[in-house]
Amino acid sequence: MQYFALLISKEQDRPTDDPAATMAAWQNFHAKAGPAIKSGDALAPAAAAAVITGGPDAPVVTDGPFAESAEVACGYYVFEAENLDEALALARDIPLATYGAVEVWPAVHTLEPSRPLTGNDWLALLLEPAATAHTPGTPEWDAVAAKHADLHAAAGDHVLGGAALHDRSTATTVRMRNGEVLITDGPYVEGAEIATGIYLLGASDRDEAVKIASMIPASTVQLRQLAGLSAL
Repeated sequence: MQYFALLISKEQDRPTDDPAATMAAWQNFHAKAGPAIKSGDALAPAAAAAVITGGPDAPVVTDGPFAESAEVACGYYVFEAENLDEALALARDIPLATYGAVEVWPAVHTLEPSRPLTGNDWLALLLEPAATAHTPGTPEWDAVAAKHADLHAAAGDHVLGGAALHDRSTATTVRMRNGEVLITDGPYVEGAEIATGIYLLGASDRDEAVKIASMIPASTVQLRQLAGLSAL
């Protein structure tokens, strides 16, 4: 089964005192996790983000940045794991878990990246209010899934990969503090909107990425450029 891990922290909390040690920690994690990592990357600073609301019929684009003090998504992974316990074991080894948090969501289904990802690619995080975050397998969810099939046909090769997520009751948050694993049920931030899926998008520039993301059938889309660090 595949699991989506969303890495969350305050951008100012990222370690900067010893870049070599920080890079070594991430390299060690990748070596240990090995083939369990199906895709993943850091995200470019939130100042370059775009938030798209209103849906495909009347999209409204708002540029970043987010509030400086806010905890924001700063990376992601898609893991292959036998079960949730195995996925959580992978999540707790992510270096960011020692100062941020890792949300782990089981995926309904995934599209593995069609090519290696680069810093010219984008992650679109799909968000819905609780009232329209439908449970997979219901007629309402199937109706939205049909709209996503239309998106794939329209966007073509710009859709590089993606994942549909199970509902918020299946999410688990992992943190490491002073060597202790802290696990809580639910997303790290209990907000008004719920993550329902992601897309990985290829685009020639930010404007084209925004145009493609505006076609996604979701109430809100957070569009973030990949940092191109992982070479996954």
